[in-house]
Amino acid sequence: MKRRLTTTLMILMAALMVHAEVKPGDDAISFSLKNVDGSTVSLSDYSDQKGVILVFTCNPCPFAKAYEQRIIQLDHKFAEQGFPVVAINPNDPELSPEDSYESMKARAAEREYPFPYLKDETQEIYKAYGATRTPHIFLLKNDGGEFKVAYVGAIDDNAMDASSVSQRYLEKAIGAIMSGESIEPAYTKAVGCTIKSKA
Repeated sequence: MKRRLTTTLMILMAALMVHAEVKPGDDAISFSLKNVDGSTVSLSDYSDQKGVILVFTCNPCPFAKAYEQRIIQLDHKFAEQGFPVVAINPNDPELSPEDSYESMKARAAEREYPFPYLKDETQEIYKAYGATRTPHIFLLKNDGGEFKVAYVGAIDDNAMDASSVSQRYLEKAIGAIMSGESIEPAYTKAVGCTIKSKA
C-alpha cells in the first residue's frame, strides 16, 4: 500500500513538473529546433538581441489565425528594436495533421512570415515552458547574456477583434523593458486552443 501511494505521488509530481509554467523572473529554456527553411534555430542565436518574443502557435487554431497578422506586425515593429519574434509549433501532427512540417512550410510561405517558424517535434520545449495554448507568449529579456522570462500570457485583451483591443499586454511589457521599468502585469491568461500533445 505504501509503495503504491509513493508511486502515485511520483506520477502526480512528474505530471505537475511537465505542466509547470515558467514564471516571470525564471531562466528561459534553451532550444534548438528545425525551422521551415530547413535550418536549425537556437535561442543562443539571439544573444546579440535585447530579447525575444517567443510565441507557441499553430496553423489551424482559430485563435492562432486571429492573432497571426498581429504577430507578423509585432515582428515588423519590434525586431529592429531588438525584440524579434520566434514562433514554435508544438502540436503533434498525428493529432493535428494541419500542423505537419510540410503544412507549416506552406503556411509560412503563404503568409510571408518574417520570423522563424520552428517545429517542436519532441514536444519537450513547450512542456518545459509550460505553454498550454496557441498562441501563448513568453517574452524573454536578455539579461547580461542570459535570457530571463519577463512576461507570460496573451498578446492583448481581445483575441478575435484586433480593432477592439484596449490593453496591449505584450507591447506594454516590451516598452517597460526598454524604459527600465517594472512590467505590470507580468502575467496574463493565455487565450487560445489547447496544445495537441501525444502524451
